[in-house]
Amino acid sequence: MFVEASTHAVQEHLIIGSILAALVVLVFLWNWRSTLIAALAIPTSIIATFTLISALGLTLNTITLLALALVVGIVIDDAIVVLENIYRLLREKGMPPVQAAIEGTREIGPAVTATTISLIAVFLPLAFMSGIVGQFMKSFGWTMAFAIAVSLVVSFTLTPSLSARWLGRGRKAAGPAVDSLGHEEPAPAAPAAAEHDRGRVYNALDHGYRWLLERALRRRWVVVILIFATLVSIGPLGAAVNKNFLPTDDQSQLEVVVRAPEGWTLDATDRFGTQMATEIRKLAGIDYTIVTAGDDPQHTPNRDKRTISQQAMEGKVRDLIQSRYGYLGLQTQVEQVSEFGGSGGFQPVDYVVSGPDLNVLTRVGDQGIQILRSIPGVVDPRSSLVSGAPQLGMQVDRARAADLGVNAVDAANALFMLVQGVEVKTAKYTEAGQQYKIVIRADKQHRSAREVLAQLPVSSPSQGVVALEQVVSASRGTGPSEISHYNRRRQVELTANLLPSASQQTVLQALDRKVRALGLGPQYDMTFTGQAAEQGKQAAAFMQSFMLSFLFMYLVLAAQFESWIHPVTILLSLPLTVPFAFLSILFVHGSLNILSQLGILVLFGVVKKNAILQIDRANHLRVLGLDRDAAIVAASRDRLRPILMTTIAFVAGMIPLAISSGVGAGTNRAMSSVIIGGQVLSLLLTLVAIPVMYSLFDDLGKVRAPSWQAVLAWVRDRLSAPRWEWATGRAVAVSPTLPEGDTESEDAR
Repeated sequence: MFVEASTHAVQEHLIIGSILAALVVLVFLWNWRSTLIAALAIPTSIIATFTLISALGLTLNTITLLALALVVGIVIDDAIVVLENIYRLLREKGMPPVQAAIEGTREIGPAVTATTISLIAVFLPLAFMSGIVGQFMKSFGWTMAFAIAVSLVVSFTLTPSLSARWLGRGRKAAGPAVDSLGHEEPAPAAPAAAEHDRGRVYNALDHGYRWLLERALRRRWVVVILIFATLVSIGPLGAAVNKNFLPTDDQSQLEVVVRAPEGWTLDATDRFGTQMATEIRKLAGIDYTIVTAGDDPQHTPNRDKRTISQQAMEGKVRDLIQSRYGYLGLQTQVEQVSEFGGSGGFQPVDYVVSGPDLNVLTRVGDQGIQILRSIPGVVDPRSSLVSGAPQLGMQVDRARAADLGVNAVDAANALFMLVQGVEVKTAKYTEAGQQYKIVIRADKQHRSAREVLAQLPVSSPSQGVVALEQVVSASRGTGPSEISHYNRRRQVELTANLLPSASQQTVLQALDRKVRALGLGPQYDMTFTGQAAEQGKQAAAFMQSFMLSFLFMYLVLAAQFESWIHPVTILLSLPLTVPFAFLSILFVHGSLNILSQLGILVLFGVVKKNAILQIDRANHLRVLGLDRDAAIVAASRDRLRPILMTTIAFVAGMIPLAISSGVGAGTNRAMSSVIIGGQVLSLLLTLVAIPVMYSLFDDLGKVRAPSWQAVLAWVRDRLSAPRWEWATGRAVAVSPTLPEGDTESEDAR
């Protein structure tokens, strides 16, 4: 039920996001035909993506649907950029619709191709991530990459085709203009008419952006300082953000895992669980409870019936119910039902200490619980090695056993068979066509008392059969009810849950540091396992994905611009968004987890498109004869509207995910809040920083390093220059003699 509810919620957000993204086009162009042309790119790309999902054997699950909901704002971007350029040629240059569609697509085509291929380079490495995270990211990466690839085809075919037929002719141009290469370009429409078409709000933004950009180009050092300060802030902001494996989500279900005191019978534990469940049902917002020894697959969402979150409900169970039974010494864990394992598994804190001495491990378990309780944000600490279970120890008297001809192994096997039971491998019991296993075991009344166990028969080659009490001595005591092993060594496992405000990485580092400070010695190993181990693996996997994305983007952009410098300018916009993404996480009290990291990766792909559009247009205008600064200002103004349209359309597509409050909303908000915050907050800085860095790198490119031919010429000139010979305490200048017929001038000499 939870999966169905969260899936339906994402489907609803996908539809609403598509509508909002299309409305952005209507607001900017105020033309319903243009809006319809751009909006058609969304269903066309998404429906085509179903083909790849089916071919790869993927399913429409929460992850793939989330990818489709995110890609809504991306697939419409290419259509918006192409459509806006066609619309600009129609309205501002007066081109006929067919010619505007051809020229507009041809003009913007290289930039759109570069942005799309580099976007694919961002998401495709996700499909090859390893580990548990890789199982999720595989479907996400393939879905995003294929949908974006389809959107490129749509923007180069469907969008210009519909634009040529549905968009009307613009104002008549004054006449053709000829650029510096001899190409004819229609003259722009009258400035007043063009500004009227763009609207007052956009005109105000355009004039303000021009004013800011011109002053930034005159005072580039101010922008450089802002860029440096932004990059430096990544460190402190990253340290302030909580770091977890998964976001806190509301699944409308929680579980209370109780470990009763050692020695309790199953019936007593069941009665206690029923009593606790009755008290939990009295809390407002609880529909029903199930008491079971294992996990229950029936989970029904009831988020709409509650006024408090699931995490607040967990806190109420701890404070109002769990606290009443503290005198019993229970070990309880109130937690979200794990999506990766059974009941009580995959806790955010999972630490294993393994070694040879059981007594030492028991002491470490007790000390570990105290350490966990001392760390802020940790709740429900638990140790797997709990002593106190009643035990009846059997010690073999080897001298007496030798006198009676009894082997110690035979005595142990006899005790094991009658108490634990042994399966008969050579026979099966058949009844009504069904076969059943045969297990040899003593009846309950013959294995539950010490006196009865003392009379268990043990075979002896010399005596025939002797009583067990003749070769062993029994003593009562306590010990652990279960001894688990890790890599064939005895272990104690420390687990705990975290409050929503706690940072998983901070807690794990504090736990590891304090346990190692106990000084257990080299024969004891300490390691994280479960979710705690995956926390480190996913960080390494995402870092590798980031590096591959940067490398692939750089190679694609270098091939597109035929330059090694322009890709650096474009990629500089990516780290500028990271501090703003961290600020968004802090603002919503979230954490840096696998989904928010995925949001940062999506943010990289989207922000980079703006820089590509600016630089591609600036290069084009410089080819037409404009000087650098004028080309930068004109290019940035030309691309301001498509940048604003694509940015607002993408943010509009994310709004349903960001404001969602139903089942699975935590997953949606973890990603969408990072994208919206990073995109909106960094927009102005990147719009100004990229042109400034473009001009700085252009200046740097003019300072060329001397070639090897120039170096050789310099060395040759130095060798042929006048030399100073020292003789008898005085310097004599010796000039080389020119060969006969050499016309080298005196200056050259």
